[in-house]
Amino acid sequence: MTPAGLIQAFAHAFPQAAPLAGLAGGLMIGLAAVLVLLGLGRIAGVSGLLARATLLAESGPPQTLALLFVAGLPLGAWAMAHSFGAVMVRMPAPLTLVAGGLAVGFGTRLGSGCTSGHGVCGLSRLSPRSLVATGLFMGTGFATVALSHLVN
Repeated sequence: MTPAGLIQAFAHAFPQAAPLAGLAGGLMIGLAAVLVLLGLGRIAGVSGLLARATLLAESGPPQTLALLFVAGLPLGAWAMAHSFGAVMVRMPAPLTLVAGGLAVGFGTRLGSGCTSGHGVCGLSRLSPRSLVATGLFMGTGFATVALSHLVN
């Protein structure tokens, strides 16, 4: 299949896809990770920053910086929605959200980092531990989606 054919097939399969918005978002995440690494010498893992912002962790960046970083996540989403239009969000049942949140929180602690810490910062530093962690959470995500499609 030609590259043009692949693009057409992708556009047909995913009519709501916004690759340029995804690219812009990825660039902003990468820029934030670089700024935290160069400015503080620390990995911009959101779970670590959240733990520091809520005083669950005693070490890490200054709490004020952690609070600003964590507060910027929903504020950035709000600013984008108001600038470019809201995004349709479908949420699962509350029990599923709670169970998923607990599982992710447990996995984050068990794996010593979250998707941003391992997937963005760790892989860019060629960390073997992050390669394994990212492979595991991506594989688990793929399996979960496949299973949910079988059930629904």
